[in-house]
Amino acid sequence: MKRIAIMGAGALGTILGAYITRSGRDVLLIDAYKEHVDALNNHGAKVVGEDNLVVPVKACTPDEMEGFFDIVFYITKAPANSVALPQLLPHLNDDSVVCVLQNGLPEGPVAEYVGEDRVVGGTVNWGGGLQGPGVSHSTVSAKARADNAFEIGELDGKKTDRIIEISDILSVMGKVHVLDNFSGARWAKLFVNATYSGLSAALGCSYGDILDDEFAFKVSTYAANEVVKAARLNGIKIIDEYNGQDIKKAEFDNESERLESAKVVIGVFDRFRLVNASMLNDMRRGIWNVEIDQINGSVVSEGEKMGLDTPFHRKIVELVKRACSTQTLPTWENLKEFGELVKNAEKIYG
Repeated sequence: MKRIAIMGAGALGTILGAYITRSGRDVLLIDAYKEHVDALNNHGAKVVGEDNLVVPVKACTPDEMEGFFDIVFYITKAPANSVALPQLLPHLNDDSVVCVLQNGLPEGPVAEYVGEDRVVGGTVNWGGGLQGPGVSHSTVSAKARADNAFEIGELDGKKTDRIIEISDILSVMGKVHVLDNFSGARWAKLFVNATYSGLSAALGCSYGDILDDEFAFKVSTYAANEVVKAARLNGIKIIDEYNGQDIKKAEFDNESERLESAKVVIGVFDRFRLVNASMLNDMRRGIWNVEIDQINGSVVSEGEKMGLDTPFHRKIVELVKRACSTQTLPTWENLKEFGELVKNAEKIYG
């Protein structure tokens, strides 16, 4: 039996570890949060929400890792890469595969540590929040997860034996889509994270709060537009369907097109109303080194490569970094700081 590890067994890793363990596979949950690891070992992985289950699991801290892993699901937060990846590397053999399930555009940075031949990409299309040591709350409906749990793919688009094996393991959570255009799926997930996770972190609110406020929603359409434009200009064809929507149609060049694009934004995010950004949850837990550079910062940097200005994402990065530098939770008052950006955008788009 293949030896499986989940590196970064926080909110999502706890849920995934519970389901993989329940399927009868040998999986070790690895996390630096010692109290969480102790709770997992002593009381099992507890999943609450629509999923209510407790599964006995095996867990350890990174310094307790032993031996080699055949398959690693890598879900640490990107700011921890410089510590976590050197810890992982000695436990990979020549045939080990690392399935990167981080946010942003992470495959390249991970490959720099572990080797491109070991890396496959993956996106997680469901959410969770750590409620306390050993307890994770599933924040997306069981049906939504069953319909679209993951998208995975080899970086070169080939359908290999190892990607099929990873698909089989992950299918315990729901439908797994194996793609020959993984970069298109990665950008679709970046669209989700940069647009609504970024705003949720910058405003201290849920996705539903953004959807239900006329001005905040308008801001989100401009932010969405920037992501899709950055992808297209970089030669990325975003996948044709995400949560029943064609995200490419969120791009616009005038006001009438923006109003049409808003339907796409609602279609993508309405099912995630209860979600709070993981970055916001981290800040609420006193963790101030969050993934804003890897998420919204990626939109800014990828836009800059092609001469595209992305002022809404630059503002989101600014607001989140300000909160982190002052260790002050962001509030809805930050929405006012998008006022001038919206006025400028209205002049451009009519």
